[in-house]
Amino acid sequence: MAATDDTGIIEIVAANVRRARKQAGLSQKQLAHEAGVDRTYVSQVERRKRNVTITVLARLATALGTSPDRLLVPDTKRSKQA
Repeated sequence: MAATDDTGIIEIVAANVRRARKQAGLSQKQLAHEAGVDRTYVSQVERRKRNVTITVLARLATALGTSPDRLLVPDTKRSKQA
């Protein structure tokens, strides 16, 4: 798999985590607490600086009230507007 493919999925996860967190009305600190990770970890995920493990993806999804697969799918509405 090419590095650009890796970057693409990291960007998708970052955007989806940020969007879901804001929709849930959570701060990065609150999300981190609920998911059992450090606030800086959440910040790094949202800034595309961190490649999450499957385990952490599942914990973030649970804390956000969604499923891990939903954090992996690009937002088609946003993609069509770009």
